[in-house]
Amino acid sequence: MPDELLPTVILNLHERIVEGFHIHNDQTGLLAGALSCLTDALSVSPPSLKVNEMFVTELSTGLNNDKSHSGVLSTMFHYSQPSTTPVVSLEALQVLKAVAHNYPNLMTLCWKQVSSVTSEFLDLRGGSSRAVTVNSGHSVGTTGEKVITSAIKLLDECLRAISGFKGTEDLSDDKLLSNPFTHDYIKVKTISSAPSYGLESQSVASDDHPASVSGCQQWCEALEKQLSSTLFHKSAMVRAASITCFAGITSSVFFSLPEENQDLIIAYSVNAAVDDDVPSVRSAACRAIGVIACFPQALKSVEILRKFINAAEVNSRHSLVPVRIAASWALANLCDSVRHSIDRYTLARSSVDLEECSRIISLLIDCSLRLTRDGDKIKANAVRALGNLSRFVPCSRKDMQENNTNVIPNDVSVAIDSSWLERMVQAFLSCVTTGNVKVRWNVCHALSSLFLNETLKLQDTDWASSVFSILLLLLRDSSNFKIRIQAAAALAAPSTILDYGKSYSDVVQGVEHTLENLGTDQMFAPSSFKYRVALEKQVVQFFKIFFLLKAIPSAIKFFLAKLKVHNFTLLQLTSTMLHVLGLASVTHHHPVHDFLVKKSSFLEEWLKALCSSLVNQFETEHDSTWNQKKEVIIRTIQSLIKVYEDKNHHAMAQRFHKLVNGIP
Repeated sequence: MPDELLPTVILNLHERIVEGFHIHNDQTGLLAGALSCLTDALSVSPPSLKVNEMFVTELSTGLNNDKSHSGVLSTMFHYSQPSTTPVVSLEALQVLKAVAHNYPNLMTLCWKQVSSVTSEFLDLRGGSSRAVTVNSGHSVGTTGEKVITSAIKLLDECLRAISGFKGTEDLSDDKLLSNPFTHDYIKVKTISSAPSYGLESQSVASDDHPASVSGCQQWCEALEKQLSSTLFHKSAMVRAASITCFAGITSSVFFSLPEENQDLIIAYSVNAAVDDDVPSVRSAACRAIGVIACFPQALKSVEILRKFINAAEVNSRHSLVPVRIAASWALANLCDSVRHSIDRYTLARSSVDLEECSRIISLLIDCSLRLTRDGDKIKANAVRALGNLSRFVPCSRKDMQENNTNVIPNDVSVAIDSSWLERMVQAFLSCVTTGNVKVRWNVCHALSSLFLNETLKLQDTDWASSVFSILLLLLRDSSNFKIRIQAAAALAAPSTILDYGKSYSDVVQGVEHTLENLGTDQMFAPSSFKYRVALEKQVVQFFKIFFLLKAIPSAIKFFLAKLKVHNFTLLQLTSTMLHVLGLASVTHHHPVHDFLVKKSSFLEEWLKALCSSLVNQFETEHDSTWNQKKEVIIRTIQSLIKVYEDKNHHAMAQRFHKLVNGIP
């Protein structure tokens, strides 16, 4: 919908709502329908700048309780009150939730009204609700329960907006896709449960209501006034909505809360996950645990960590799939958090803590391995959990007896079953053949993490060749580009030629063939290398101008997304090829050298395009990655020069010398 039309639609709907439907018999039904239409209008994505300005103007004059002379927000707060017919107040709350989601910058100034409305519902209807239970054990709430639940969901959305929640916080110092060639393509995850911050520059600010409110004050108020009662409400719907609020907290807000409130949030989440009989509440509690697990400082003791892991493990055995999905997701996050927290737990060298850490890690390994035999959604989380563990758990009994600052302490590791590595790799290989796209994607990522474990002697394992073969197969044949990207990243993870072992020749040839075949598409030919990213930027700019700076149509978005993922694939493949070629000069494996001689023409053209791109970047946008790219490219060319000189192809080597000399 055009940007200038949306405010008109909203204002016309508002005018009709204020006028009412007095000449019709079903006034309540028509009013509820009009409010539902308003929810749809305010949910249009991306959010409208003009609508935002309209709300800012209304808030600047203050919210008005007089329905006949009020703006959209004031009218919605009027209809959301408990004194209104439940079906109408339910729809009005939905409208306000849509505003909170799409226009989060407004919520600081609306907090007082949101908190007040929620409290009014709890005071009026908190003890009168009764749930109707059906045979499946799920709760079907009364209208009153649904309205209270909707009010809690509005409170949740408002807290997320004020806190700046943008999704689960990433702990990983992930080097797997971080290289100078893909630096501009690292995707920032966006999730549907996070508010839309597309209009952050239009934030509302005043002396009384600063725009950069952390959310601490609002969270403290919500814990004291609303959540302290709704978390124990007789309705499972209300309890589930209440515990879901904790899945929207950010680390900055969590640690700005008084310590007793932090402890309350942890206790509420664990107790709901373990003690509540209703699956939806348990599932919501596991989501909350998974979010808080991404705050390593929150796991300030082994005891808290044990409680979180126990809650996830217990629910991973639940009979209902949604509960197991949430539990396995929390488990994967906990495995990542353990990697970042293990040193803190073992620093004091307490025998109790060391013994507990051993049990915890063994439990995580066993639970994750068990879940790889579950359904695909659970399997994907289990593989991610194993990948997080594989980064730091020692890979052999000998390594467990040696000190290594980058793995868990030897005091902890001695109690861990040393066969875990073989069992985990077998689980990965099984998941590649039986899992869906996300499972295979996670297997590639997990193998990358495993390859970065400093205690792994990859060349000594019986399964290395099978793993490299699987990765090369996925790189070559997968129809999903994200899998190909992750497979390429995994193939570049081993740091030395020794790590590749007997598979080095296969890796070099497999990556080269994939790169060469990808280059048969004119868009991805080496000669187009320096134009692809520029093309992507120009296409975006063109369509923004063409549509007068409005939202890019979905068809164009699809094209751009496809172009971006194709670019990312080629750039990651380029990075992997440079990495493996950079090691070529230190191998004495003649078939590898013969292959590189055979492919010298393609490699020369490909590297020439890379050097040209590097020169172009130097002249236009010489950023921080330029020197890194230069270093990698030169190292690769010098490696090839040595190979060609050793094979007495001096003319060939001289052509590659010219490439180096042409780099500024």
